[in-house]
Amino acid sequence: MTRTHDTGTEMLLCDVDDGVATVTFNNPEKRNALSSEIRHALPGLLHALAADDGVRVVVLTGAGDKAFVSGADISEFAEQRTSPEARAAFDRTFADAEQGWRALTKPVIARIRGFCMGGGLLTALKADIRIAADDARFGVPAARLGLGYSFDGIEALVGLIGPANVAEMLYSARRYTAAEAEHMGLVNRVVPVDRLDAEVDALARSICENAPLTVAACKVGIREAVRDASRRDLDRHRAMVEACFDSADYREGQAAFLAKRTPRFEGR
Repeated sequence: MTRTHDTGTEMLLCDVDDGVATVTFNNPEKRNALSSEIRHALPGLLHALAADDGVRVVVLTGAGDKAFVSGADISEFAEQRTSPEARAAFDRTFADAEQGWRALTKPVIARIRGFCMGGGLLTALKADIRIAADDARFGVPAARLGLGYSFDGIEALVGLIGPANVAEMLYSARRYTAAEAEHMGLVNRVVPVDRLDAEVDALARSICENAPLTVAACKVGIREAVRDASRRDLDRHRAMVEACFDSADYREGQAAFLAKRTPRFEGR
C-alpha cells in the first residue's frame, strides 16, 4: 500500500511504496526549480525519511519530462540573494538541508531526465547513485549569472569528476550531454528514456532486498572514505559494522544461505 509523507507543500511530494520512498520535485512550470517552498520543506522531509523504518531506499526525481531540477528559482534572486542578510538566510536553507542529508543513512538514487543544472546538479550529487536518461543535460550556469559558487559545491564536484573537468564546467558554464556526463563519471550510467523507470525501479528493489544495516554501514563508510582523513568519523562506522554482526539479520543471512532460500531482512 502506498503512503505519503506530508511536506507542507505541493512542490515537494513523497510517496512510499514497499520500502521505496519517491521524492518528487514538483515545480514543472519552472522545470522543477528549487523554490523557497521546496528549500524550506526539504530538511524536514529528509529527517522524516531517516526516521522512517519502512523506508529502505530513496529515489529523487522531477515532475514531468523536462527536468530533474533545473537549478535554483532565479526569479527569487532579487529578493533572496541580493543583500548580505538575504544571502545568509538563503544559505541557511541549504545548510539545514545538508544536516538532513547527513542524517539520511539510507541509499539514495537520482532518476534524472532533462535538465539537471546548478542547484539541481548539487541535489543530484547528494544521491549515492545517479541514473540518467539519454535526454538529460547537465551544467552549472553560475558564470552566466554572475553569482559566486560555494566551496561545498566545488568540493563535491572535484571529488567526483576531478579538478580539470570541474574547471571546464564552471568556467564555460556550458551544458553537457548525458553521454559526456557518463564519460566523466558524473552519472553511473545512461539509459534510453523508455528504460529509465524500469532501470531505477529494478535497482531500488534489489537494494530493498538486502540487509538494511549492512547497506547503511556501507553508505557511511563510503561517505567517510571520501572525506579528509582529519574529518572522518571512523568510530561511527566501526559501531555500525559491529551492529551488523550483532543483528538478527546477520543470523538470517547465514540461515538463508545454508537453506538456499532468499533471506528476509528486517533491519534489526
